[in-house]
Amino acid sequence: MRRNDWLTPEGTRDLLFEECAAKRYLEDRITGIFENYGYSEVITPGIEFYDVFNGKARHFAPETMYKLVDGKNRLMVLRPDTTMPIARLCATRLRDEELPLKLFYNQSIFMVNPKDSGRDDEFEQSGIEIIGGENEDSDYEALFLAAKALGECDEDYRIEIGDSGIFSELLSQYNYSDEQQTEKLRVNIVDKNYPAIDDMLADDKSFEALRMLPRLFGGFEVFEEARKYLFGEAIEKKLSRLERLCLELAGIIPEEKIRVDLGLVNKKNYYTGIIFKGYVEGYGQPVLSGGRYDTLIGEFGGREAKAVGFAVNIEAAAKVYLKNKGKSLAKTPDVLVFSNDRISALKHCEKLISKGLSVRNFNGICPKCAEKFAKKHGIKRLDVINENGETESREV
Repeated sequence: MRRNDWLTPEGTRDLLFEECAAKRYLEDRITGIFENYGYSEVITPGIEFYDVFNGKARHFAPETMYKLVDGKNRLMVLRPDTTMPIARLCATRLRDEELPLKLFYNQSIFMVNPKDSGRDDEFEQSGIEIIGGENEDSDYEALFLAAKALGECDEDYRIEIGDSGIFSELLSQYNYSDEQQTEKLRVNIVDKNYPAIDDMLADDKSFEALRMLPRLFGGFEVFEEARKYLFGEAIEKKLSRLERLCLELAGIIPEEKIRVDLGLVNKKNYYTGIIFKGYVEGYGQPVLSGGRYDTLIGEFGGREAKAVGFAVNIEAAAKVYLKNKGKSLAKTPDVLVFSNDRISALKHCEKLISKGLSVRNFNGICPKCAEKFAKKHGIKRLDVINENGETESREV
């Protein structure tokens, strides 16, 4: 019989020493970037009303959320996304603040993933949201900061950029209005499931542009190729804007790190424009995702405000960092302190800490045991306090 009191639920795990150190390191580095660029931190509740995630443009399938009922029989969820609570916050408590707002966060989200998907149901995100401001300026800044955040995870990264509005425009051109089929097509395009796309579009040549969309992936040459299949003033405007954005971005980060993916339409349907994902070497899933959402805040009944943002999956990034860097981040104490007198030991620890040293108080029974422990754990100095209160420092 399985002992559930020994286990963690599917999709969750305990993090141990090196993992915690890598996670904390990346949190500090990435949020440090956001603070240096003038972003202000916000924290939203881990428990939200179900309604926050179930509006027209912000729908999360019920089966993907952890649900619970509060003491008043109201349906609640564990936060499956951070963008929507921040949109709620902007429409309520921040509604009178001057725009643009530049916000950052560092908090956990919870999602029910399919069994054996390899995805975590609980993980921490560090991210930003730019609320208001000029579209292109905000998009450019978000992409630049996304690249900087990826660079903290691993120098071998790439950022894939698309525009979800192209998919929406094609649907309008074809009068493709079946919501259930549209969502199925969206998922198949994101997954680049070519056989399923062909089956859905029934080899109808009038759907050639939709069929080609997930194949329009690569370097900047994609823009020239796309214009062979994608037509219309609205689509050309989006293509030109995206091309200009990519070219400008290549002026500040290496061009080979930028990929164009016009099939990047995302399974979150609140995105309305630019959309992007970030990858690092050695990890098959995105460690960063983001995009523009211009209608979401207004849906909460507040002022209309265009916005763009992204989030880094810190757990995934930490996993990659440890694998690729191969170096220890867990801090080894500078000094191990031993004394048979507890008060003397802790007073000495405080004295060392006040001098900027890190310490570990050894709770063993003899100095030899302490020395053995120090050697095993790489602690270079041992301070032994004798019965007279005198301290002997030894190099280990």
